[in-house]
Amino acid sequence: MTIDQDSRTFVLKPRDASYSVSINARRAIETLLEVSRSEIPFEFSQYVADVVFESTSSTGDCVCLPCPLRQQEACAALKGLEGCAVAAISDLQRKEHPRKIAVNLERIACFLMSAYITTLDGLDKSNPKISQRLPGIDTDLHGAQSTLYRRLSAGLYETRNPGAFYHIHGSLDASTTLGMIDLPPFCPGLTDYGQCINTIEAAVKRFSTSELESRNQRLRQAGTAVLTREQYSETPHGRVLGSLPPFTVQPLELSTPPIPFAELGDRKDRVQCLSGIRVIELCRVIAGPTIGRSLAAHGASVLKVTSPQLPDVPFFQLDVNAGKHTTSLHLKYPADRAVFDTLLATADVILDGYRPSVITRLGYSPEVLAAKAAQRGRGIIYVAEDCFGGSGVPGAEWAHRAGWQQIADCVTGVAWEQGKFMRLSEPVVPPFPMSDYGTGSLGTIVALAGLYRRATQGGSWICKTSLSQYNLFLLSLGSYPEHVQDELRRQHDTQFFALRHSDSVDEVGKRALRSIRRLHPRLFADSMMQSVYSPGFGGIVRRPKEALEVQGLKIGHVRPTRPNGFDAPTWEGWEEDKAVLNG
Repeated sequence: MTIDQDSRTFVLKPRDASYSVSINARRAIETLLEVSRSEIPFEFSQYVADVVFESTSSTGDCVCLPCPLRQQEACAALKGLEGCAVAAISDLQRKEHPRKIAVNLERIACFLMSAYITTLDGLDKSNPKISQRLPGIDTDLHGAQSTLYRRLSAGLYETRNPGAFYHIHGSLDASTTLGMIDLPPFCPGLTDYGQCINTIEAAVKRFSTSELESRNQRLRQAGTAVLTREQYSETPHGRVLGSLPPFTVQPLELSTPPIPFAELGDRKDRVQCLSGIRVIELCRVIAGPTIGRSLAAHGASVLKVTSPQLPDVPFFQLDVNAGKHTTSLHLKYPADRAVFDTLLATADVILDGYRPSVITRLGYSPEVLAAKAAQRGRGIIYVAEDCFGGSGVPGAEWAHRAGWQQIADCVTGVAWEQGKFMRLSEPVVPPFPMSDYGTGSLGTIVALAGLYRRATQGGSWICKTSLSQYNLFLLSLGSYPEHVQDELRRQHDTQFFALRHSDSVDEVGKRALRSIRRLHPRLFADSMMQSVYSPGFGGIVRRPKEALEVQGLKIGHVRPTRPNGFDAPTWEGWEEDKAVLNG
């Protein structure tokens, strides 16, 4: 794909000419604009008409994923609005209207599968040899990923109530979750996939849904009863979330002056619009780090700060740490806090991907940081991303709860929609962490909106979004027409449709990926991927290219990915590799 004004992109008709992803992505961005208009600068909306959804083959314009909800269209719309945001920011630096904003639909499909198609020297997430290739500190501190039995402590199981399901989630703390259902933390003789599932589900079935809720909340674990979209909308929390836009942008203080973006002068080459912006990322796993990864692709200096005492999923770092520096600080240690405070002194953006109040309890609440920003005379943008959403909104009773992508999919009704698509009377967690990537895209837009407000109005701004808010936007787009769903069921592998509620996310993803590779090999071609040597991982990391292009701007990373804790805690001396950016 190219976006030069005189370029021509050859677009083939989709296999099913009665449905077009590009047409429905256009409808999705119009819906997104309508529901988020109150939260974004007017200048962003002016660019929506300049967004084009492009495909270089029939693949991009057809539904590729075996799912009933319009994930490809939703994420294409989000990337389009992200393009509008960086175009508007660039107009503050150098007028060049109109700018063509192009979203490559094949790469959007790749983006949604990114965690499963990223490889290190050809080894993907499912390869048993990959764990031996991930260097540095082992971030699976509790061994939650160490055996199949422990990995399956994160799963969707039936309860004692027939037809009622609960998703337990021990992906970072398997021992606590297994103990919650009265199972031993380790079971060395239990290695068979089916036997592991049967053992854990038998334990879950000893409890009612309400008993599991009580135990789960007492132990502060991530977990939820699995609701239909109608059931969710009738809960107090669901009613609150249903009244909110997908993200919110509110001032924390308005005393500090406007902080303009870096000037571009008379430069005629393509530039990155966030050059000079410093971002501290306090996030784990996928959704929050995706925000940082995207801001880095626009030129921001993103420093991911993780604690050596908090677990993470090692493999995901190959994907989400692209373009960043990563460092390790424990914010309960005075010496590490002092270092962190020096980093904060010149930071422009804070990304908070923990449950509400975690960072606040460490002494770094949005209000405290805004007060520090007022003292230095330079506002700060605080971006909070979590699972349930609604933090600070009266009636949002679940806002404080921990959660991950599968939890949001289960509580909002997405899992039940997947199960119905598969002709089951039970929920199934969709393949791939698609809600994670969608939420990361929402968080990128809201961060850009906060920076734009600071540049034009001054002040410090708090920006919020959540996995649940992304899912509500996704659900608002509706399911695919029945004839499209029928075609997906006809085309995709029968083994995928043999999955049940208790199958693991890895098994669901593995079967979906195998089917997609057969149907849509173009998505895995070299033109869709970027291969870069990573000194941090000691090998070639192959991952999807950026799906967004904006005329006059360069979008991409200037440094290869690395594991958590790889770099010194400083803003100085960051390496740049133009070959990575141009690759």
